Amino acid sequence: MKRKIILRCFLFAILLVNAVAAHAQKQVLSLEQAIDVALKNNFDIRLARNTAELSANDYAYANFAFVPRLNATAGTTWNNTATKQEFANGSKRDTSGIKGNNISGNVTLSWTLFDGLKMFATRDKLSAIKDLGELGIKNQVQNSVATIIGGYYNIVQQKQQLKAIAEQMSISEERVKLSDAKFTTGLGPKTDLLQSKVDYNAQKALYLRQLTLIEQSKALLNQLMAVPAGAIEYDVQDSIPLNTDISFAALQQTIANNNTAIRLQQQNVAVSSLTLKERRADYFPVVTFNSGYNYNRNTSNAASNNFSPRFNRNGVFNYGLTASIPIFNGFNVKRQVQNARIDLDYQNITLDNVKSQVDLSLSNAFKDYEYYKKALALEEENNQLASENMMVALERFKQGVSTTIEVKQAQQSLEDSNYRLIQARYNTKLAETELGRLNGALVK
Repeated sequence: MKRKIILRCFLFAILLVNAVAAHAQKQVLSLEQAIDVALKNNFDIRLARNTAELSANDYAYANFAFVPRLNATAGTTWNNTATKQEFANGSKRDTSGIKGNNISGNVTLSWTLFDGLKMFATRDKLSAIKDLGELGIKNQVQNSVATIIGGYYNIVQQKQQLKAIAEQMSISEERVKLSDAKFTTGLGPKTDLLQSKVDYNAQKALYLRQLTLIEQSKALLNQLMAVPAGAIEYDVQDSIPLNTDISFAALQQTIANNNTAIRLQQQNVAVSSLTLKERRADYFPVVTFNSGYNYNRNTSNAASNNFSPRFNRNGVFNYGLTASIPIFNGFNVKRQVQNARIDLDYQNITLDNVKSQVDLSLSNAFKDYEYYKKALALEEENNQLASENMMVALERFKQGVSTTIEVKQAQQSLEDSNYRLIQARYNTKLAETELGRLNGALVK
């Protein structure tokens, strides 16, 4: 029985060493590298960039609204005439076989000189929409980077949990050795040995489960980076750096100008304001300069009568002004202006709502940040106490002045302390990241 236990422990140790060796051979992926890959490949960012490119493409042609419109048409027609006539005086005329050709063409120019300044409003609106698209990219980038940071450090804290479980396994293994020695010498009951083995096997199961969680967390990070699953083998850093000097007053002063959600809604207000200007312009007349040149040429091999020309060519150049004055169109322009004004009011109300939500999110995120900082300091102190208590309990067990129950309780306290400490550190990082996202500081 003892040999089987030793053999199993030996095999597990070999597997553990191989896993560690394979782990050491993996390339360490830094957070900056993960973010860089995500900025190039992330699906949400690529979709936002595509939308922004559409707006930028529209704006590239915005100034062409001020230039004239020039159109040209040309055509040619062939005809074959067969005419037979009989008059009252008995005379007859046969003009069959007359072939003719007509060539025509015209060039027209139309130039809007005044349209109630609608052209200027449209140009400014396209510029505002272009800026809106760029802000949409930045907002999506901020959100994606925050998600990447959370996903990356989730793997880090899973690694730390794995290390904590490995430490627990070493303690459980020591308990098995001590319990076995006591049982063999008759100083301890067999139940202590059996319980120690049960706890050790439970730790091994937790270790295997934790390895699976790490792989699943990496798969999630791969999806965020738009990297195919299993395409690259990598490891992550071992620690979670924290910024513990964030000031709430400084955030309040800058968040209105930096928060991308607020800036996006401010740009929506600007677009709606320019839309209202466009609609109001329809109240004014439209003055247009028009010019054109018409060319027409007719040829035939014979004349159908003495008054019909065999060759005829005309060229006419014309120019002038037209004014289109809106008088009555069923109050359609009034309806459009009212709708634009209602939409502007809606966007302003939405802006106030977004500002209120951002203020609330900032307040709650900073409270979380302060809480997790305090919890982290407390858990660090508590973890030191739990570690010392574990060492004392294990030493007492070696000396035979305590039971395995006392050791197990100390071990459970250390396990819980390790978990809370790692979670507190990770949650502090998430709160810090959320503050950076709200303040638009994750990406400059």
